[in-house]
Amino acid sequence: MGSNSTHTLMVQGTTSDAGKSALVAGLCRVFRRHGLSVAPFKPQNMALNSAVTEDGGEIGRAQALQAAAAGLEPHTDMNPVLLKPNSDIGAQVIVNGRSIGEMDATQYHAYKPEVMEAIMRSWQRLQSHYQTVLVEGAGSPAEINLREGDVANMGFAEKADCPVIIIADIDKGGVFAHLYGTLALLSESEQARVKGFVINRFRGDVKLLEPGLRWLEEKTGKPVLGVLPYLHGLHLEAEDAVISHQHVEEGQKVLKVAVPILTRTSNHTDFDPLRLHPEVDVHFIGKGQSIPECDLVIIPGTKNTRTDLEFLKENGWGQDILRHLRYGGKLMGICGGYQMLGKAVHDPDGIEGMAGSSDALGLLDLETTMIREKTLTRVSGVMQLPGQDPVPVTGYEIHAGVTKGPAMNHPLIRLDQEVDGVMSEDGQIFGTYLHGVFEEPDACTAILRWAGLKDASRIDYRLLREEGINRMADAIEESLDMRQIFELCGV
Repeated sequence: MGSNSTHTLMVQGTTSDAGKSALVAGLCRVFRRHGLSVAPFKPQNMALNSAVTEDGGEIGRAQALQAAAAGLEPHTDMNPVLLKPNSDIGAQVIVNGRSIGEMDATQYHAYKPEVMEAIMRSWQRLQSHYQTVLVEGAGSPAEINLREGDVANMGFAEKADCPVIIIADIDKGGVFAHLYGTLALLSESEQARVKGFVINRFRGDVKLLEPGLRWLEEKTGKPVLGVLPYLHGLHLEAEDAVISHQHVEEGQKVLKVAVPILTRTSNHTDFDPLRLHPEVDVHFIGKGQSIPECDLVIIPGTKNTRTDLEFLKENGWGQDILRHLRYGGKLMGICGGYQMLGKAVHDPDGIEGMAGSSDALGLLDLETTMIREKTLTRVSGVMQLPGQDPVPVTGYEIHAGVTKGPAMNHPLIRLDQEVDGVMSEDGQIFGTYLHGVFEEPDACTAILRWAGLKDASRIDYRLLREEGINRMADAIEESLDMRQIFELCGV
């Protein structure tokens, strides 16, 4: 390789949610602080949280966050393969930002050689543009049943011939068994590739951990590169897990928000700005639970509108929503949730499952028809809610449906080229295709005001996200052996 050769380091984890995404995001920020050009990369991601890239494609939200940490616009090369599950055995397969159709596990396994080619091409393009590529694995490399044809963990590391560090979450318990066992289940060449361990989310005095760290190093011959502390209140967008807890000060005037969680809820990160707002109390409502008394109900986006419409009705949430409206509560639908607010959802070509039509909630005079061409676009414009001044709004659209009907003659949001958003005549119901609608501070404040929080504080979500990235980077610089990590990257 020439002097412009890039160096790649891969972060793998002992489990899902071990901290891979956060570690890569934090490292991206550390490298950037040191004046290095760095790009994040995840060969294959399985998630319903996605972001729209500058080149008009779709990638996992975690890679968009890591791109921000590296000071870059997200690009499809950062996550060349995205799997969006639409059932327990099937998923929509997105390659280089574009959907190539639905596949079950067997079909996808047969397609993996082509997937690996796309992955390697994306990685090579990043290699040619950046000094360092920081790679995030998926799940665990020790899933024996997934080893053959693996493209997400060691399969990629072997093909790219890159070093690997493994992170484990001590807060879950069993951290030494996780690390020792994961290493033991790898092949000899894969074990040789592992250059060290990182322990995540440790509470207390690291000195108490030292006998265990020495044991691990002696047993494996691999160094522990550091122990990251448990960072209370850290906010970094979750890959896929819905975070159901939040802290609201006692006695504070709060707006109560209920979000029913659907079987294929997508982009639940839409609600992060609300969860982080000191005057908003967000409750995620699970299967079998009723929607409680609240100020605002938000029906989230979904990968499968008609199936989740049925799920919503089966849970009795349709009746709960009607009762909520009778008592004067506000209702909002985002993307698939917006489609559910209309009279019907049609899927003549079976794009999201069985072909057919479903009666929707009938709360807005509009209907949606699914079409093959997916809308993938980042947008900005102006939103004007009833009785309020216009405010700037930004967001992104990811949907397969086209929505039409008389209700759309009174749009709420004027975008660059088009309009979006519908408010019911009585001002109680608001629908929009925009994901990320709460991220613009003034738009978030306007929606909270409409929902009943008259003096809502103005919260800058992007600033909070930046603070989260910087806190993670600070912890990494203080707790990890960065000299070793830089050396692994050839820096």
